[in-house]
Amino acid sequence: MKKRILVTGGAGFLGSHLCKRLLSEGHDIICADNFFTGAKENIASLLNNPYFELLRHDVTFPLYVEVDEIYNLACPASPVHYQFDPVQTTKTSVVGAVNMLGLAKRTKAKILQASTSEVYGDPEVHPQPESYRGAVNPIGIRACYDEGKRCAETLFFDYYRQHNVNIKVMRIFNTYGPNMNPNDGRVVSNFIVQALKDVDITMFGDGKQTRSFCYVDDLIDGMIKLMNSRDGFTGPVNIGNPVEFSMLELAELIIKLTGSQSKLVFQPLPQDDPLQRQPIIELAKKELDWEPRIKLEEGLIKTIEYFKGIIHA
Repeated sequence: MKKRILVTGGAGFLGSHLCKRLLSEGHDIICADNFFTGAKENIASLLNNPYFELLRHDVTFPLYVEVDEIYNLACPASPVHYQFDPVQTTKTSVVGAVNMLGLAKRTKAKILQASTSEVYGDPEVHPQPESYRGAVNPIGIRACYDEGKRCAETLFFDYYRQHNVNIKVMRIFNTYGPNMNPNDGRVVSNFIVQALKDVDITMFGDGKQTRSFCYVDDLIDGMIKLMNSRDGFTGPVNIGNPVEFSMLELAELIIKLTGSQSKLVFQPLPQDDPLQRQPIIELAKKELDWEPRIKLEEGLIKTIEYFKGIIHA
């Protein structure tokens, strides 16, 4: 059945992949983006599709459209971008959630919130289950994003309880792939860009801190499966790859795959930067029949090819 679907942040890294997938499944897509971190290049190939509509819109203002489903992805997600204007970051998460939940309430649309593993902060429990409540510094430099996303989850569950809005909440762990912004300061894009340019690779801390990396196609599979999951299953549900890698292991693999001459340089760890981040995904396996399938090396090869295209273009 063809559905009318709104994707906020639809020109961003994840949003552009989601728009492409939903269009390929035969749906009618409205992509809303204010282009703070999104890019028209990410969706240029979709603009001639009669079932794709692009709106330049900021979710901190109400949006009046008629839709069946809403994927709320609007928010800068990398520290470089969300710390650039922290007040606006918090407003995007909180006021944006209010506006999109209000739209869902009016249209009786199902709504999915792209939340984040950042709600766990610098975790004292490892790996992280959905029941863990987190260890977040509410006045730190990352709080605009961490606490903004935590408040958005609060709003989603209050609209669910108070107004019976049909909600889905996913907590996204580190994701990578084509359409990443080369200047977003994230570890995968940083390392790949530096390796391709044969410049020193910046390693924060001692490089022993760990992350779990999910390829974007796997992540989008999980997102759509959550949206289509049984009524009454709200989440929150972790979507990410449970295989853990240290930053040193990641850098060495990228140097090998790019044939780079880059050397590692070590710098102090930024404030409140988590030392570990790894999802427990048993709930996603049970409720969504989902788990990631693309191994890190395979995903990195595809991502490196994308970055070669934009760096040498």
